[in-house]
Amino acid sequence: MKKAIVIGSGFSSLSASCYLAKAGFEVEIFEKNDTVGGRARQLVKNGFTFDIGPSWYWMPDIFDKFFNDFGKKTSDYYHLDKLNPAYKIFFEDDTLTIGDCMDTICEEFERIESGSSEHLRSFIGQAQENYDIAINKVVLRPGLSPLELVTKETVLRVDQFFKTISQEVRKRFKNPKLVSTLEFPVLFLGAKPSNTPSFYNFMNFADFGLGTWHPRGGMYEIIKAMKSLAEELGVKIHTQSPVTHILVSEGEVIGIRSQGKNQISDYVISGADYHHSETLLDQKYRQYSEEYWENKTYAPSSLLFYIGFNKKLENIEHHNLFFDTDFEKHAQEIYDNPQWPSNPLFYANFPSVTDGSMAPKDSETGFFLVPIAPGLEDTPELRNQYFDIVMDRFEKLTHQQIKNAIVFKESFCVNDFVEQYNSYKGNAYGLANTLRQTAFLRPNLKSSKVKNLFFTGQLTVPGPGVPPSLISGKLVADLITKEVKR
Repeated sequence: MKKAIVIGSGFSSLSASCYLAKAGFEVEIFEKNDTVGGRARQLVKNGFTFDIGPSWYWMPDIFDKFFNDFGKKTSDYYHLDKLNPAYKIFFEDDTLTIGDCMDTICEEFERIESGSSEHLRSFIGQAQENYDIAINKVVLRPGLSPLELVTKETVLRVDQFFKTISQEVRKRFKNPKLVSTLEFPVLFLGAKPSNTPSFYNFMNFADFGLGTWHPRGGMYEIIKAMKSLAEELGVKIHTQSPVTHILVSEGEVIGIRSQGKNQISDYVISGADYHHSETLLDQKYRQYSEEYWENKTYAPSSLLFYIGFNKKLENIEHHNLFFDTDFEKHAQEIYDNPQWPSNPLFYANFPSVTDGSMAPKDSETGFFLVPIAPGLEDTPELRNQYFDIVMDRFEKLTHQQIKNAIVFKESFCVNDFVEQYNSYKGNAYGLANTLRQTAFLRPNLKSSKVKNLFFTGQLTVPGPGVPPSLISGKLVADLITKEVKR
């Protein structure tokens, strides 16, 4: 039996581990933190339950496919609720509510801009076609060759790889509120809408077409489900076991070193930060230089606040976006001229609005996120400054006082991403999905310098996000399984 060691225990690592175990490998996971989940860990304190990282459940079909591959269903492990409304967007002078079906969303668009619903249905129809191509064909390819992008369907849509989301949206919609609403989903891909190929409008179908869901108990229920499945398949998981070196002999991986002991294996797969993973190798075995990593375009980092409130809040939904400031300016301060944002957009998540298990009775669990550029200075003073900015704006826009209801608060920012996840520059979501960082142009799943060394996760293919991470784990497991059969 061939043995594989997997570094890290996030979505991509757990996915790869499950597929390899199913294929007959002996699999062991080594995780530096005290619980599994990587960036999708959980914080439970004073009766409040927080998802530390991902909080949006989109693309339910990807989760279904993952569990179906093992003869399971998501419902074997957790219960899903479809959110209605999916989310609310706060603008300076209005709010826009996204419902759970196209008819109600079209009604809301018509309220904002007469005639826009017809354009919306056409746009989402195209997005649905792109979704089918992307999910069932393009993203299932391992990024080894430019030819992987060449299919009958992509050839017919080649112009969509050279036009941007912004161009396509603004061609159809004039109202800035609707423009921001339709450009928002590509932020999950980690790039400015003006730099993201229009083909990626499939994210709009994921949003409006497939809806927004919530696993009861929080996103960590998915991690618990994957951990349970992995252990059912025989995977051994070691927590509090940081990997300090990837062992190589004569150009071939032979294992890892953790807690001062060498662990021998036939294959090593790292789902940890790609840049960090390569620092675990001797210099001559690294594929990418420091200059390479420095010149890449990264998805944002985040300033996060986890807050417990001793009362139920008003005028909010489960997911809330605060777009009452200049979208373009904030994007420029992330990508073009990295700095702390002068007037930030932010996101607020209150899972206890729909899931009473996530907060004490008559209380509210709040998760606030401010997107920021990676690599910024991170100090307690800056965190406090932006906490006040966010709270003041939140109170103003939702017409209520909340500061006096705070009973618990923790923050998480650039320094924590570096310390807890070895994240390059403290990025939160990996590499942006720009045209020059798509498919084969992303860091490789397979090492070009060390035999039997592989990588998975948001810095390689398909890209950032939870569903792409599940797919990334499958892709790397498939590559290894095919090599063994040769």
